[in-house]
Amino acid sequence: MQADVKHQRRRRICWREPTENNKQCRGAEDRVSGIMSRILNSIVAVCPDLGIGMNGNLPWHPVRLNNEFKHFRKMTATASVEGKQNVVIMGRKTWFSIPEKNRPLNNRINIVLSRELKVPPAGAHYLAADFSSALRLLDSELADRADQVWVIGGSSLYKELMDCPGTRRLFVTQILKQFECDTFLPKISLDKYRLLPEFPGVPKELQEENGIQYRFEVYESIKQ
Repeated sequence: MQADVKHQRRRRICWREPTENNKQCRGAEDRVSGIMSRILNSIVAVCPDLGIGMNGNLPWHPVRLNNEFKHFRKMTATASVEGKQNVVIMGRKTWFSIPEKNRPLNNRINIVLSRELKVPPAGAHYLAADFSSALRLLDSELADRADQVWVIGGSSLYKELMDCPGTRRLFVTQILKQFECDTFLPKISLDKYRLLPEFPGVPKELQEENGIQYRFEVYESIKQ
């Protein structure tokens, strides 16, 4: 009982006293609330060993998988609410790995994460220090414009999304050929995610381009 009273007292102090620690406490509560109220999506193509990159390029570079790229573009750019745009969130390295002529990704709000940059890189719409800051943008400045949220890399950002509370969906292209990789997707825990049998707009058939076979999968977080 005494421990419960102390716990309640700490919570009251956290919310009422205008100290720096209390601001952080309120910020943590706000971040969790904002995250859990919004479905978070990620999209990635992986080799059998979960490799997603090599020397800043896709592992199969210079081979092009045009239909796989069209799938990426369709999923991330197609908003579900008229008059709104989807948001793509990416790390600084992912942003600069996109060919300059393709930056920003069109018909999407591009948010780049970096603690080093002071202003958005040329072409980016917004700069945020971290993932939590980007999510706060969605619930404040972008509240009337943002529709779906898509995380598109890199590895540490995928992990952060995968560990977030709330509903998360992982749109994974399973490349059925191994390439040399130096960057990897965190393992998808089947205790936390389930493979969906189908998802609207995602082909179920085995795909093949330039001698490379792949298939599309969608995982959804399991309510804990």
